[in-house]
Amino acid sequence: MLSIKRIKQLFILAILCGSSSAVLAESSITVVWPARPPFQYVENGIARGVRLERAKQVFAMAKISTQLIEEPAKRIWASFAAGKKNYCSFDWYKLPEREQIVQFSVAFEKTPPYSVLTNDTVLTQVSAHKNLRSLMADPELTLGSLDSVSYGKELESMIFYSRNKQLRMNVLPRIMARMIGANRASYMLIDKREWEFMKTGDQYISSTRILDLEGVPEGLDSFIVCSKDVPAAVMSRLNAAIIKVGSN
Repeated sequence: MLSIKRIKQLFILAILCGSSSAVLAESSITVVWPARPPFQYVENGIARGVRLERAKQVFAMAKISTQLIEEPAKRIWASFAAGKKNYCSFDWYKLPEREQIVQFSVAFEKTPPYSVLTNDTVLTQVSAHKNLRSLMADPELTLGSLDSVSYGKELESMIFYSRNKQLRMNVLPRIMARMIGANRASYMLIDKREWEFMKTGDQYISSTRILDLEGVPEGLDSFIVCSKDVPAAVMSRLNAAIIKVGSN
């Protein structure tokens, strides 16, 4: 029969083990991200990018230990939909269907408006349009877009109702930009910073042209998202860190 002293020792040990388990649960959060040079990408086996470094800073400041892994966008959202636990990601717009399966942080970053990327073959026809709605009403042009990302509610609606021919594919932005260079599509929407990074040393992209048209929606807030099981206390620390990093 156990003595009262021994029972107390076991009780304290159980509490300590429980606390250790809670710390371990917090330390096992996996943070995944889709490749998007120059913001987050892998080069020669090393993860790089200004947005990736910002995310690292935020999680470190929040005292959340992480394992950072590059994963395709569709796999990330399939994992969220399947209820994967201790799972976070960054660089996502807030959409109603996403709010049903993940928790959103406060705004992580403000993205700039998109630019139009085209090629010399159709440059005259594309640049003849002074605004985006006019461009999207041209049935002779082909719009290339990425199936793996959202362009935000307003742009998605414009794309849906566009009179352009549509080439929507589940490929990386670099591949679509090469398709624009090869005139497989007339134009695409892209963050100008992505194009400036990708065109260097890539003959297929270096021959493309960037245009800024009127009527392009303002840039949107992007967020860090986490699975529903991530504790509210962890999300609070994450939000506080985002605000603090944003003010530096």
